[in-house]
Amino acid sequence: MTALPTDIRIESVETAFQDFRYRTPIKFGGVALDRVTLFDVRVRVSTADGKSAEGFGSMPLGNVWAFPSKKLGYEQTLVAMKGLVPKIATIHQNCRDYGHPIDLTWNLEPAIFQAAKEVERETTLGESIPPLAALVVASPFDAALHDAFGKIHGRNCWTTYGSEFLTNDLGHYLGVDFRGERLDRYVRTTARPTMPLYHLVGALDPLEDGDVAQRVGDRLPETLGEWIERDGLTHLKIKLNGENLQWDVDRVIGVERVAVRTQAKRGVSTWHYSLDFNEKCPNVQYLLEFLNQVKERIPAGFERIQYIEQPTARDLKANRHNVMHGASKIRPVVIDESLLDLESLLDAREMGYTGAALKACKGQTQSLLMAAAAQKFGMFLCVQDLTCPGASLIQSASLAAHIPTVAAIESNARQYCPAANEPWADRFPGIFRITMGTMRTAETDAVGLGAVPSALLR
Repeated sequence: MTALPTDIRIESVETAFQDFRYRTPIKFGGVALDRVTLFDVRVRVSTADGKSAEGFGSMPLGNVWAFPSKKLGYEQTLVAMKGLVPKIATIHQNCRDYGHPIDLTWNLEPAIFQAAKEVERETTLGESIPPLAALVVASPFDAALHDAFGKIHGRNCWTTYGSEFLTNDLGHYLGVDFRGERLDRYVRTTARPTMPLYHLVGALDPLEDGDVAQRVGDRLPETLGEWIERDGLTHLKIKLNGENLQWDVDRVIGVERVAVRTQAKRGVSTWHYSLDFNEKCPNVQYLLEFLNQVKERIPAGFERIQYIEQPTARDLKANRHNVMHGASKIRPVVIDESLLDLESLLDAREMGYTGAALKACKGQTQSLLMAAAAQKFGMFLCVQDLTCPGASLIQSASLAAHIPTVAAIESNARQYCPAANEPWADRFPGIFRITMGTMRTAETDAVGLGAVPSALLR
């Protein structure tokens, strides 16, 4: 690989954790979550000519999502992911190579997966740490490198993915089909100024006053109707059960009822839904029957469905029979939890998936490469945020705003963990305060990775 004078080397690494309680629980995969651990990383990098800069990255560890287990409890999977932190920090600290952040992360990834296996042996978990969990733990390191790279060169990161800074073409990472293609073909160098926001309607969230058992009383909205009115929402992500067809159909009907009534008061006639079954559908037949019933009972609500997130189990190789060809003819069906690399994206395409969900929690580098591959294949793209607060939301919003075909941005922490957003809200008001259902994503166009100030590391 040809060295460039812009290449950086890692000089030091610092890590820290922050714990927050959720304002209200959020249900994922049958588990009601009431807390989150944020993992923060700060790196100092230098160039061969002596320039130096610090970069910052942050991400919720999201262990219930990244490390689901039927025999390990919440604290056990969290401790296992935390156990990866010093090992991944050492891997970065010991790397003496110069390179672009994409190449540094690309080259270190095998060692990161190997570190996960070491933690398994040392802690006698009796269960493998999933590659997804390793990616989540590694993602703040990757983000900090991209942030530092932008800062050391006085640029927004999204202007550093062309041949001026990145030696390799996409064929180096994605194979011969991408030979000669450059990453900057698939990204925007400036953010779209605004983007619609997808608001989560969690399975435990009250739709109407009668659903509220006890009000939180913190002046934030308590029901779906109140959220729509306050933030001017036009995009709603509906969490579904996947194991109870009648509940799922009734839930969408309930959301439609509240949305129709509330949007009528606002004079709004156009809004959209996405559907998230959290991998719980037993098969595609369940999904097709669900869609048929929704279409029959609320035709207008059915037309508002924009896409469907991964409805069946994340292990694609073990579930090759769960093809999505029939469902994807009706609406885009996106791969989410299964998306780990190009191989998994290709497997999903073979199985009928027509879209992909990008997530900053899998790493800035991986998200960029998967965004390029999905665009080349003509797939639908969305960005989701793992209930990201603070710096992680800024990164996620930046990702959505700089990938040309992404339609909207998800932002859930404002609902469930607003305390973690408070230190950031005044500095980035358009990201953390939603008006007219949109986020002012232009605020992510500043030096580094979306203007994330490393001084906020605690």
